[in-house]
Amino acid sequence: MSASLAATPSTSVRVLKIENVRVLRQGKLQRTSLWVVDGKIADPQTRFWTLSTQQELAPHAVIDGRGCIASPGFIDIQLNGGFGHDFSNPDITEQQILDVAQRLVATGVTAFCPTLVSSSADVYSRVASKYMRTHNAHTRKAANMLGLHLEGPFISTERKGAHNESVLLAPVDGIVSLEQRYGALDNVAIITLAPELEGAMDTIQALSAKGIVTSAGHSVADVNTAIEAADRGLTMLTHVFNAMGPFHHRDPGLIGLLGLTHNRPYYGLILDGLHSHRTSARIIRSCHPEGLVLVTDAMAGLGLAPAEYVLAGERVDVKKNGAFLVGTDTIAGSIVTMDSCVRTLIEYTGCSIEEALVAASTRPAQVLGIANRKGTLEFGADADFVLLNDDLHVLHTYIAGELVFDASTLH
Repeated sequence: MSASLAATPSTSVRVLKIENVRVLRQGKLQRTSLWVVDGKIADPQTRFWTLSTQQELAPHAVIDGRGCIASPGFIDIQLNGGFGHDFSNPDITEQQILDVAQRLVATGVTAFCPTLVSSSADVYSRVASKYMRTHNAHTRKAANMLGLHLEGPFISTERKGAHNESVLLAPVDGIVSLEQRYGALDNVAIITLAPELEGAMDTIQALSAKGIVTSAGHSVADVNTAIEAADRGLTMLTHVFNAMGPFHHRDPGLIGLLGLTHNRPYYGLILDGLHSHRTSARIIRSCHPEGLVLVTDAMAGLGLAPAEYVLAGERVDVKKNGAFLVGTDTIAGSIVTMDSCVRTLIEYTGCSIEEALVAASTRPAQVLGIANRKGTLEFGADADFVLLNDDLHVLHTYIAGELVFDASTLH
């Protein structure tokens, strides 16, 4: 990339122009220029007709994108930690959280939902307030937090995966049970629970009314229970295929929701080569491509060498191919990056570059109900975007129009 300073506009508003790029808009790559005004994606035609002088129109800086791809920034809505830090650790510091957020931008992630794994009320009371939503993390070259994803403890003991069974319970008193365990829900974006548990249906309905996304996971729900949950407001499946009952033609369980004609949920898909076989990814994408959301489910071992790490108090053996509870073959999160998931989706399914980028950016924003400002490069949206080469490797990452990662600094 090369940059040049243009004539400085008289206005104090910062204006950036990135020319010669292929911008992802409305699901298509369009060769055009990307304008950023005061941290937002701007319409150059509107500026032309509303500003009176050439000096006012001129950008502060012009960058030659050299034909690279400009995608909305990636959004990871299931991230347990990374780079040696476990988000469920009650002793985690704000500096450690910032360290994760700063290192994520190298993978194209501009925003994320810090995910807490099933824990005790004491742990939630000590840790949850450390993950307040952020809007200006770019000033510290870090990805923004979009609210917590609370995965458990209202999940099935039969499909607990790497979760600690001793802290699991049913939401017998509905949302009151959740508040007793979690505390206040003001900063919560997503809750993963098992819809077959006592009190879960009323909980799903109450959460939906509060604007909190409910996702089904770690569950043995049959298809009829799953359908009722969708009717009550369930909108997502957590790490599809994993920690849920297997598909059966007479009772497809949670996966059966993808065959509905209405209320079809989004579903998180982890493409690390371990959580799902490539043919499974191809099948699920063919079934409901508009619902596919790439997630990493990454844990503390992300970005580091194979060794022993911790996930919510559980010892995890990170190997070259994945993360496992020590002494078992139970998967305990992943060590994959979001940009890798994008490339793998194309490899596994043969989908277009555009579809893969949407699954990592626009789709998670839709899940959270923020697609008017995140996960899009439409005019007026937040200027969170990533510049990639044709092999879909991250070159530059921008948040609010500010450069937060430049791959050239690695050389």
